[in-house]
Amino acid sequence: MSDIAVEKDEHGNVLTDFDFEKKDANMMMAYIWFGIIAIFLGGLAGLLQIMQRSGWITLPNWLTYYQLLTAHGVLLVLVFTTFFIMGYLFSGITRTLDGRLTPSVRTLGWIGFYLMAIGTIIATILILANEGTVLYTFYTPMQASPWFYVGLAMLIVGSWISSAGMFIAYIRWRKNNKGQPSPLFAYMTVATLILWIHASLAVAVSVVFLIIPWAFGWVPRVDVTLTRTLFWYFGHALVYFWLLPAYIYWYVNIPQIVGGKIFSNSLPRLTFILLILFSVPVGLHHQLTEPGVESFWKFLQVVLTMMVVVPSLITAFSIIATFELAGRSRGGKGLFGWLTKLPWKDARFITAFVGMIFFIPGGAGGIINSSYQLNQMVHNTWFITGHFHITVGSAVILTFFAVSYWLIPVLTKRVFTKQLNRLAIIQTILWSIGMILMAIIMHFAGLKGAPRRTAHSTYGDHELALSWLSYGQVIGVGGVILFIAIVLLLYIWIKLLFFAPKSEKTIEYPIGVIREKAEDPPPILERWSVWIGVSIALSVIAYAVPIYQIVVNNDPGALPFRSW
Repeated sequence: MSDIAVEKDEHGNVLTDFDFEKKDANMMMAYIWFGIIAIFLGGLAGLLQIMQRSGWITLPNWLTYYQLLTAHGVLLVLVFTTFFIMGYLFSGITRTLDGRLTPSVRTLGWIGFYLMAIGTIIATILILANEGTVLYTFYTPMQASPWFYVGLAMLIVGSWISSAGMFIAYIRWRKNNKGQPSPLFAYMTVATLILWIHASLAVAVSVVFLIIPWAFGWVPRVDVTLTRTLFWYFGHALVYFWLLPAYIYWYVNIPQIVGGKIFSNSLPRLTFILLILFSVPVGLHHQLTEPGVESFWKFLQVVLTMMVVVPSLITAFSIIATFELAGRSRGGKGLFGWLTKLPWKDARFITAFVGMIFFIPGGAGGIINSSYQLNQMVHNTWFITGHFHITVGSAVILTFFAVSYWLIPVLTKRVFTKQLNRLAIIQTILWSIGMILMAIIMHFAGLKGAPRRTAHSTYGDHELALSWLSYGQVIGVGGVILFIAIVLLLYIWIKLLFFAPKSEKTIEYPIGVIREKAEDPPPILERWSVWIGVSIALSVIAYAVPIYQIVVNNDPGALPFRSW
């Protein structure tokens, strides 16, 4: 925050003269709206699922545990995240480039939205009809209705069209501002979308050319190993597609919220380049226990997976440096006095900060999951589910909640009141308690062998299975608390959408200012053709031989299998 006096409302919100054009704001809000619906439905499915797994309820005959598990995964992991990310990235790239979208970019945004929305509705209807109960990973040879896969394909293709709109806006700005480094938010948006398109091409090939023809009955069999390998080419990079927008918030938006400046203009860009390079050629660490792929290639991708630790550590250093500079500029003294000067009562900060704290054990758990030997202990146990929830369900989702507390008011010209700020902090506390009771305890249950993706069972009262029951009760309590937090979140969002006071001036869209001493980023970081080429080369090195071996192995393939 600069030393220039700023105008604030009675609730402490910084006011600005910037407004999104109504047409642009409507398009961005459409993405946010769809995400809100998805998080409610996905959260409800999660509540019923965890209550059944804990042995508290018996589901009716027309509703199964695995339907709920599929709906929970698809709606939260694929739908909510993708819609929210697209809305957030559109807003940031508009704010930091020209302040408004061209009609062609806005049109692409709407086309992408409608394709994504229609595809999601088709897939959701089929899940509810018990015709798509194949979980969010849709592993073959379990076979859903072919239209379920068509719906998922539409979701991905729609996101590509939305991405194309943002690429056009970025290219246009670069042509008009030759020789200048692009704004940090726009740069990170482009990096995120390059990663997304690269990774999702593999799963699109799998779905369109292998699974859909098989699901329609045009071919009798499908190569299980090939489809699963193509999924995980996409699947692990998907985690970074969720994480990179959270990084954008940490790097670009939070510095302005805490009253500081962005520590470096180069380190954030280097971080995103490294993640483009090392997020894709690592998917085989999800297949360490599976046959069909030689161990050397698994080991190689384990090594590449560990490279992702580097940008994570760079991020930790950069963010802490930004916080310290902000705290000291506000009068913080001593070794840790700067901590007391951070805005701990601001939900836009504390919610994301708690997400950062969750990311520490989440990252450590990821190293365990991707380690060749340790994976043997935790593979397909609740440990994996717990890890998933404290990374995506905590670090990423809490950051998205923090974004929503100012993004929705910016788009609707309403006020994030002190009362809503207090409720948002309470929501963060509830979410954290629920996640500790659920996700952290899942880790301990997983170490005792409790399996993931299974409905409630005592396995004939086996002694080991009975030892899991107490863990399941605590996990169930955590799940209930998380759903209460979702209800409170929805209340806050509805207030921001319809009932919070209107404001003549728009509250600030927080974009951090680069520290004066920070050097300009080297031009090579913006040579996208170089980094895309290196990323493709690394993926070819990691995947060409394994995929070739799978294809020439002449596997007869699997017939459709329906387990429900």
